[in-house]
Amino acid sequence: MAKIPLTVVGAEKLRQELHHLKSVERQKVIAAIAEARAQGDLSENAEYDAAKERQSFIEGRIAELESKISNAQIIDPKLLDAEGRCVFGATVELEDSASGDTVTYQIVGDDEADIKACKISISSPIARALIGKYAGDVAEVVAPGGIKEYEILDVKYI
Repeated sequence: MAKIPLTVVGAEKLRQELHHLKSVERQKVIAAIAEARAQGDLSENAEYDAAKERQSFIEGRIAELESKISNAQIIDPKLLDAEGRCVFGATVELEDSASGDTVTYQIVGDDEADIKACKISISSPIARALIGKYAGDVAEVVAPGGIKEYEILDVKYI
């Protein structure tokens, strides 16, 4: 399996979710299954079916998180020395050439992307257009509404 890029913060969030699933959610679903079994006939027991389905989801998510963590390539943006170039983990300030609006994004892994927190996935069209560029460069992004141009105002490694 290929290495999965994650920031230090993103890797820690995945570890926390894994710990929560193993220590809290797994125990809850085991108790729910035991309670449903105590009610008798399992063939027509909706609570039992729901608990088993929840257990299946939790175990699947645990396996997925363990795989991602074991294949993670953890990158600390503070330790990067990319000489002002846009790279994974960089925080980039952009200006929309058409509207003049400015926005700041951090380029992160797929699992930690959150547009509301201004974190964009490395595989997103805008991040792909930014990678390798420097402050002062213009990035052309192919968006569903057409090509958008962004001028890179600043690149930070925070």
